[in-house]
Amino acid sequence: MVSTTKPRISLVFLAALGASGALLLSACGSGTTPAASTTPSSDASASTSDTSSAPTASSSEPSSDTAPASGQPVDNGLCKAGDVTLSLGQGDAGAGSVYRPILIKNSSSKPCTIQGFPGVSYVTGDDGHQVGPAAFREGTKGDAIKLQPGQSAAADVQFAQVANFDPAVCKPTAVKGLRVYLPQETASKFLAAPGTGCAGDKLPGNQLAVKTVHRA
Repeated sequence: MVSTTKPRISLVFLAALGASGALLLSACGSGTTPAASTTPSSDASASTSDTSSAPTASSSEPSSDTAPASGQPVDNGLCKAGDVTLSLGQGDAGAGSVYRPILIKNSSSKPCTIQGFPGVSYVTGDDGHQVGPAAFREGTKGDAIKLQPGQSAAADVQFAQVANFDPAVCKPTAVKGLRVYLPQETASKFLAAPGTGCAGDKLPGNQLAVKTVHRA
């Protein structure tokens, strides 16, 4: 006798097959990549923002490699304290004063230029402190003088005799020499010239007077 009973398909198998088909159709119909793969990290987001907001340097601005260093000294061609040697030349006496030139010799290996009045004052003591007022500038500023190596300029100085002044006002003080500042220079040089100066600051006249530099 032939059996007419149809074979049963497992309901579990059909359920599994249906679920697989649904997933397959869903994957085929959607072109979207899972969201987790497109979300930028916080690090990547910050990097993009910093790059886009950074200003672009102008081509006319010098780079740090070509910009001049701050505080670097500029060589303007003027005679500096380290370029010269000083000496006192022979002079004349008269009317209660002695007149002697300060000789300024370019002892460097390059030319330098000097113009104007040097600053001159008496100094004494181991610390080289100033004695009395600095030299009075007499006359007008002269022309610039270019000194080749070995050449000299001179500035004439009037040294008043201490005996010209009342000792109570003068306050006579032994001095070791002169502190000399070249024109437009901030470093000084010492020039030995032992003698006597006035420490008083209320003299009725000038104990020192200096003229503009000229060729020696």
